[in-house]
Amino acid sequence: MSVVLMYQEQQHQVLRRRTSSQMNSLHLLPLPAPTSHPLRPRNKRSRKIVGGTNIQYHEILDGTPCDRNGYDLPPNSPPPPWEERALDDFSPFESRAEFEFAEFLYCDEEMAGKRVDRLSQLLAALYKGTDPPFADHKDLYSTIDAIQQGDVPWQSFSVTYTGPLPETGEVPAWMTEKYEVWFRSPLGIFEKQLANPDFKDEMDWAPKHIFKDGKCQYVDLFSGNWVWEQADKIAKDESTHGAMFVPSVLGSDKTTVSVGTGNTEFYPLYSGIGNIHNSTRRAHLSVMAFLSIPKTTRDHSGSTAFRKFRRQLFHSSLHKILSPLKPHMTVPRVTRCSDGHFRRVIYGLGPYIANYPEQALLTSIVQNWCPRCLAPTTNLDLPSVSRSHEHTDALMEGCTLKELWDDFGIVGDLIPFTTGFPRADIHELISMDLLHQVIKGTFKDHIVDWVETYIRDNHEKAEADKILADIDRRISVTPPFPGLRHFHTGRGYKQWTGNDSKGLMKVYLPAIAGHVPAAVVQTVADIIEFCHLVRRSVIDEDTLIAIDNSVSRFRLHREVFRASVRPEGFSLPRQHSIVHYRPLIQMFGAPNGLCSSITESKHIKAVKKPYRRTNHNKPLSQILLTNQRLDKLAAARVDFAARGMLDGALLPPPPPLRNGSASPAPENPDDDHVDNGAIEGATCIGEVKLAKTYIRRVPRDVHELALYMEQPRLHELIRRFLFDQLNPNAPTPGGQIPLAQCPEFSERIFLYHSARAVFYAPSDVSGVGGMHHERIRATKSWYRGPPRYDCVFLEHDTDLVGFQGLHAARVHMFFHFKFRGVDYPCALIHWFSARGEHPCPETGMWIVTPDSLRGGAPSLAVVHLDCLLRGAHLIGVAGRDFVPIHNFDFSDSLDAFKAFYVNKYADHHAHEIAF
Repeated sequence: MSVVLMYQEQQHQVLRRRTSSQMNSLHLLPLPAPTSHPLRPRNKRSRKIVGGTNIQYHEILDGTPCDRNGYDLPPNSPPPPWEERALDDFSPFESRAEFEFAEFLYCDEEMAGKRVDRLSQLLAALYKGTDPPFADHKDLYSTIDAIQQGDVPWQSFSVTYTGPLPETGEVPAWMTEKYEVWFRSPLGIFEKQLANPDFKDEMDWAPKHIFKDGKCQYVDLFSGNWVWEQADKIAKDESTHGAMFVPSVLGSDKTTVSVGTGNTEFYPLYSGIGNIHNSTRRAHLSVMAFLSIPKTTRDHSGSTAFRKFRRQLFHSSLHKILSPLKPHMTVPRVTRCSDGHFRRVIYGLGPYIANYPEQALLTSIVQNWCPRCLAPTTNLDLPSVSRSHEHTDALMEGCTLKELWDDFGIVGDLIPFTTGFPRADIHELISMDLLHQVIKGTFKDHIVDWVETYIRDNHEKAEADKILADIDRRISVTPPFPGLRHFHTGRGYKQWTGNDSKGLMKVYLPAIAGHVPAAVVQTVADIIEFCHLVRRSVIDEDTLIAIDNSVSRFRLHREVFRASVRPEGFSLPRQHSIVHYRPLIQMFGAPNGLCSSITESKHIKAVKKPYRRTNHNKPLSQILLTNQRLDKLAAARVDFAARGMLDGALLPPPPPLRNGSASPAPENPDDDHVDNGAIEGATCIGEVKLAKTYIRRVPRDVHELALYMEQPRLHELIRRFLFDQLNPNAPTPGGQIPLAQCPEFSERIFLYHSARAVFYAPSDVSGVGGMHHERIRATKSWYRGPPRYDCVFLEHDTDLVGFQGLHAARVHMFFHFKFRGVDYPCALIHWFSARGEHPCPETGMWIVTPDSLRGGAPSLAVVHLDCLLRGAHLIGVAGRDFVPIHNFDFSDSLDAFKAFYVNKYADHHAHEIAF
């Protein structure tokens, strides 16, 4: 389909108000005529109490279930049955095994066509007389293409420039080319997501306000004020009462797949529905379009005409792609939902995920201006009013293009894609961007670089180099911790990824403390604190106050950099953006569901991996086909699983060995080697369990094991532990009574290398239920190297807040024994005590020191495994001292330092429970 882009060049003249007719110069695809449906009294659903949390739902746009014709159902009506199909109908596959084999080849192994052909021939040769599942790769691909589930076909349109051509000279090639845009119907994508049974428990049917202890909580998009306000606007039309509001979540960003061989770029547009929860959205944004990237020769790339065309092409393409939603943004569309019910759906344009250059393009502003407010670019710290389409239109009534550009940072001759859509203002829809604004922007690109510049400006070159080298050394000797990136050479990376910046943020603060003034350390602490606060999955009013305080402290303490590092001030858009986080959280919920890290991670699956599977000759069509096949296989899996067709294993367990004995279990199961990660399952506060297998070929006798582990007091400490277990109400604890009063002990002991802590940590990379696990190590040799004895938190007083209610300790042994018929999983720990009654005023971290007995022996104890809460990360306090260069590495840190910071930034759960 050929679509003409109407483009007119205007120089510094007065502009008329923008109208929807200007944007509608694109020829839209035909849409089905909207229909209205009569209403019946609805089932009101306004409040719900869950575990002490009060949830208030919107009373008018409450997502009332209806029938296929749009008539409301009586309360508690069951959903109509899904399409009736036989439970053995795996069509177009012949069986479950054939489906999983195709999924294995195409999704898991990404096997090339030639290798599929060879595998098919080998199977045919090995099993003569039996046809292989697929004759060749063509048979495999055609079968996948025949899948009906998840089929949202790709479409395309082309765009051409129709503005004035040069009167003299050669016409630039970009003015005569056609620019092709490939897209999939947003209605098709959104309806597939709405009907996905996997989302049944991860979707909101109505806007909600969440209160706990009388304080509002912001979690997912539907807990924010923006969705509620949109519902209020929609509800002014009585024909929409009882409907379900479905806002889009969009994101776009260019990505490069090949630098050295042609600089191949793609411009994917991602989309999803805002009703699903943040944890689900991070994995289920769909690629909706590939936008065109106009290019020209060097002599034309900087021309005003080309820049204007490129910007308008972007907006006009978005408008065209999203136009099928427009009729259903005012008139409900009956749609099947994941719980099986039909609902009348009202669509809307919702938050847009983008980094700063993309935000400037989306909001039609000049670079270095704020896309959300009118603060002048020379001083972004000045309080200012918010931008809006209405304000821009009013300015355009009496200002020239030059005045709009210079005085307000507005690109006045650009028509935003939101023009003409109901209830859509792009300045309002720009979301937060944790990755580029805070993590890579403010922290890594600004603060870390400023600290290095500050050190070089205030020291001689040799001394500055020595200090910077020691900072790197401190980072490199940080003790290991699950999920913590190990920087073997400090900060000396040439290319930083987002994960590198996140990893550095966890260990950077203790590394600079002592080498720079307190105000510099406090500035770094403030921005790291801000980052951890806004990255929480549940943000309440107390957190919002803490966010405000961290922003105020940061803006106060960063003045230390003004004299030598930033004499021009701090008018930096990414740094300025942090002042908008509080209102944006109140609008859109927790930011981690609307971050560009989501779209960047999608680049790998939707663009980069499919590109590697192409022959690199006109790869876009091959990428589109790969994405379509992946979507179909994923949709087929969801469908088969929802009907119970994938339950259980493909084959029964293997039979016993020939001698009648069962196959022995492996000594080291895989999950005993996994440090941390997300897990599925029921939500619980937390528990710690020993590894699945104990260590073979070590002593079982307590005295011999004590010699083996170099813990001479082990027998004594076990006896004192048993006294406490058997006499929980004794006035004197077992550690203070004569040893003769403690039970005798001579049982066999089983030693373990590790224990597994499982806990609820929704702010970390966790399963859909928010559950996370980590491995706590206590081993004499880690990966055949030096020993590793991790640290832990123990809970001692639940009435105290944060670390004041916890103990820190180091684990030297995990073991298990049975005494008088009772199992006792235990840990041998070395106690640490807090230094002072408050955290360090510079870093905001508590400082602990290892406890010692008279004579200098470590203060040890045996504790029940139930006393452990989870792992703790301790980093040595170096102060002004320099870390040794030789014969010292991370395995020595917990033994060499005399004091330690309790690292509250090791992960989000540690930040939440300990501080």
